[in-house]
Order: sequence, then C-alpha cells, then structure tokens
Amino acid sequence: MIVCSVDKVTKMYGGNSIFEKITFEIKAKERIGLVGRNGSGKTTLIRLLAGEEAPDSGQIHWKKGMTIGYLSQIPDYQNSTSTKTILRSAFSPLLKMEEKLKKIETAMGQETDTEKLKKLLSEYGNLQDQFTIDGGYEIEANIDKVVHGLNIHSLLDQRFFQLSGGEKTKVGLGLMLLKQPDLLLLDEPTNHLDLMAVEWLGHFLQEYSGTVLVISHDRYFLDQVVNKMIDLEDGDVTTYHTNFTAYVKEKEERLLKEFQAYEEQQKKIKKMKEAIKRLRDWANRANPPNANLHRRARNMERALERMEKLHRPVLNRKKMNLEMDASDRSGNDVIMLTDVSKCFNDKLLFDQVSMHITYQDRAAIIGENGTGKSTLLKMILQQLDPDEGEIRIGSNVKVGYLSQNIFSNVENETVIEIFRNELSVTEGEARRILARFMFYGHTVFQKVSRLSGGEKMRLKLAELMYQDINLLILDEPTNHLDIESREVLEEALEDFTGTILAVSHDRYFLNKLFSKIYWLEAKRIHCFEGDYNWAKEKMAEFRDRTIQESGAEKKKISPQQKPKITKKWEDHENLNRNLMSVEERIIEVDHKLLEIEDLELLQQLFKEKEDLEQKWEKLCDQLGNSER
Repeated sequence: MIVCSVDKVTKMYGGNSIFEKITFEIKAKERIGLVGRNGSGKTTLIRLLAGEEAPDSGQIHWKKGMTIGYLSQIPDYQNSTSTKTILRSAFSPLLKMEEKLKKIETAMGQETDTEKLKKLLSEYGNLQDQFTIDGGYEIEANIDKVVHGLNIHSLLDQRFFQLSGGEKTKVGLGLMLLKQPDLLLLDEPTNHLDLMAVEWLGHFLQEYSGTVLVISHDRYFLDQVVNKMIDLEDGDVTTYHTNFTAYVKEKEERLLKEFQAYEEQQKKIKKMKEAIKRLRDWANRANPPNANLHRRARNMERALERMEKLHRPVLNRKKMNLEMDASDRSGNDVIMLTDVSKCFNDKLLFDQVSMHITYQDRAAIIGENGTGKSTLLKMILQQLDPDEGEIRIGSNVKVGYLSQNIFSNVENETVIEIFRNELSVTEGEARRILARFMFYGHTVFQKVSRLSGGEKMRLKLAELMYQDINLLILDEPTNHLDIESREVLEEALEDFTGTILAVSHDRYFLNKLFSKIYWLEAKRIHCFEGDYNWAKEKMAEFRDRTIQESGAEKKKISPQQKPKITKKWEDHENLNRNLMSVEERIIEVDHKLLEIEDLELLQQLFKEKEDLEQKWEKLCDQLGNSER
C-alpha cells in the first residue's frame, strides 16, 4: 500500500534548482534511507514530505488520515515544563481518556439513582475497554523503554528550557518515537546519541510498526535499519531496493552500465553525423545537385534530433583531497595513563584508569555519553589535570587535535583568514590548498561562523594536513561529514604512519580503522585488542560474567552481613512487591465494578479503588526516589 507519492516535484531556492521533476513512492512499513552529498537537498525533501514546505511544481499525495512525525525544530515549551511532562504529552488522547475515567468514577461514587448509575457504569465500561485497547495501561512502560534506550534518565526531572541543544534534540526524538506516527521522518537521528543509544534506536526502528524514512551518514546504522535506499544526486532521485552496502555496489554497477550506454550512443551519433556530412557532400558534387541524397541527409538529421540523448554519468566527482603525513616518528611509548581518576562537582567520572598507547597504534575510546571520554582526551592534551594518578606523553610526540566544537568561538574571521593564521602561506597558496578541501572561489571569503558543521570539519582537516604532527587525537571526527567525506577521511587515516587516538560513535569507522578499543563503563576502563564488533562481544561476556559472580557472592553472604549490605536493595524490592500487589487489587476491583449491580456495594468498591490509586501514586514516588 502506498502511503506517500511524489510526482514530478521541483523545488528552487534563490533561483537555484535543488531538484527537478523527481518522482518516487513510499509504501507501508518500508524502512528507507535517504542519502546524498551535503547540500544536495535531503533536508528540503524531507520537509516537503512532512508538509512543512510546498513544492514549486508537481504534487505530493499522502494516504488519507495518515499521521506524520518529523522533528523539524526544537519545540518551545513553558519554563516550568519538565522533560517527563513533554514525553507524557505523546499520549495526550489517552491521558484525556484517563481523566474522563476518573471523573466517571467520582460521579458513580456519589450517584444514588440506580438507573443513572447503570448508565454511568455502561459508559465507564466502554471507555475502559477502549483505554485498554489503545494501550492506556502501558504508558509508563513505553516511556521507560524510550528513556532507557536513549539514555535520558537524568533529564526527566529537569526543566526543558534548561537543557542543551543536543539534550533537547534527544528529548524531541523520544517524543516522536512515543507518538508512533504512521510515517516517521528522521533527519540525522544518531548525531547526539552515544553508541548504546544508536544500537537501541536501530533495533527499535527494525520493529517499528509504521513507515520510516531516515537521513543518515551512519553506514552501519543504515545497514542495520533500511531495506530501501533513495539516492538524491544532481537534482534527481534513484531508488534501490536494498540496504546501504548493496546500494553502493549496485550504484557503481549502474553508473558503469550508463557510461557504457552513453559511449555507445556517442559512437552512434558520431557515425550519423559523418553519414549526414558525407551524403550532403555527395549531393552537392552531383550536377545538378542530387535531391534524393539531400532528402536522405535531412531525414537522418531529423532522426538524430528526435533521439533521446543520454547524459554523461559522473564517475569521478570532486571530493575532498586529504593526505596526512606524519612528521618524525615519536618514541615507542606515546601515551601512558596510570591509575587516573577524575571527579566533576563531587561526581566521580572514572576511577583508576590505565592506558598504554604505543607508536602506530589505532586506539579508540568508546562508552555512553557522560562517562568522561572527552574529559579523558582533554587530560591527555593537558587541558585538565587528573585528581589522582599520572599521565605521561612520550618523547618527540607532536599532537594534532580535532575537537567536537571546532571554531565555536570564531565570529568575524573568514575561511582564508583562519587558515592563514594557522599556517604561514601566501593567499594564492592558501586558496590552492583550500580548493583541495572543496572551498572554491568566493567561499574562501565566507565567515567561519556561517559554515555548516561539515564545512568547519573540512577546514580543520585542511589545517591538520599541513601541521607537523605524529599523534592524531580525534573527538567525533565523522560528525557532520557526508558519507563520501567520511570515506576520504578513512583513506587518509589508513595511510597516516603516526599514532591515532579517537573518540567516536561511528561503528563503521571504528571497525574499519581501529584495532584497540578502550571501553569506559561503570567508572572503569576495559581494553580490547580488536575492532568494535570484537570489543562489543567481549564486553557482553564480561557483563554476563560479572552478573554471575555477583550472584555467587550474594549466596556466600552470611545472614549477619546480609541486612547491612542489602538493606537498600531489600527496601526497593519490598516497594516493588507492594506496588504489584496494589496493581493486582485495582484490576480485581475493576472487574467487580463491571459485574456487580448492587448500589451500596458499588459505592464501597469505588471508595476502595480511590484509596488504592492514592496508595499506588505514593508507592510510585517512593520507588522513584529509591532508584536515585
């Protein structure tokens, strides 16, 4: 079933065509990846699909009654609105239904007329059935699932307006996922998520009941989620019914076939033009001129004009030209951390962390957001001091650093000014170098503050390429880069003869380049000699082993020790048991309310249910406090 069709749609900005007469269909339950270079019009297209913009020509048709979810911008909420309230707003119709159920309950508890009570009871029963069918009793479970998956527990009680831009985006994503629209449109959803949240989101979208269209430069994520690719290139779209890896292969094969067809047509055109010239030459040589030969030449010329000309496919597009050469080699020991600990605002980030990175290592630090990955890099760069332990940098180590927030404090300087501030070169030489990084013509005079994230990243890479370095420290280097630029970066890093230390959540990037993974979890660091997939497997084994050992230790605890060690845990379990008992009794009372007709007994049951619900709310609050 088609849920959305795009028919000959054209969109222009400032006289420039973004795409022209594009046509494609979106079918129910499809998982679609929309890819293309930065600036190709992907976000414009997704805004058209969301109905936020209108096409200049052509039509977009949506299935009648279909709901669309798109996080276009960070919504504006009142200063007092908490994150939890915003997430609960995804269930507004159910919350209104729940409120109505409570009002009917109150009315039934006060009603003394038997006929009116029966009428209220019937209305209550029908509404409760609908509430159950629509998932009213699963609201909290669904919220917990998304909160846990996106790792936003710490944001629940905070005021939304106090959150950072990245945190607001994560909450907005959570809201979209909870609303479960028929067509879910996601624009770079993995940008502000850590590795574990990206993995969870991939699994969530695999099981999503609606249709998903996602813009992403995360190749691993695309392979995990999508079964159809839409490639937006040169103002046109091409559809591939496969995942990302197969799409790359299919696209290459298609371009080669198109190029062969183009060459064959060019040969045919050349032969036809030569034949036309020859026929006219023969006709003119005759005395008198031969009208039949002129007619044949004219007919062949008309056939040539009517021929549908094939466009020459672009096999080798302009892309960033990145070559990174290491300067003089460093000593064998490059970075050494011994029992390093760090706290922020009395919160322990990590404890007794030890690392040993040697010459030509390809090492990556991974872990959930907030575990201290970027802090660890800043300590290695001597921008922060450890609270405990020792950090040593080896002999003759020359560091090049690529941070997440590049040029964040730059306001009025232009691209070429920033570049020449870092490197002493002439303007002509600077423009030649910048052209290799796709800064052409007037773009070198653009203010850096107006550049996109990808353009800032390319500018910083241009600087790094000409610096005297043998240790690269990279903090999320693939953020904001399109797929093609990521591939160029990977090729350059593969050829780099120095040492690389990176923080990244790009699993494809991690698997391709890195052979040593440092995994930060539960304030400790774990080292795995292998790529990300190997580290993930070994980390899962470590967690399972820890759980088993923890269980074995609990069995060994003597009765005298047990109350001291597990009191908090026992209190938590008691609250859980009490909560479950209250919930079971509420369900029993609900069933009795639908079966009993005696007025006095009904009113007793309503009073009991009211007391049970108050008790349930108190237990929920106590349970929430015990988890903090």
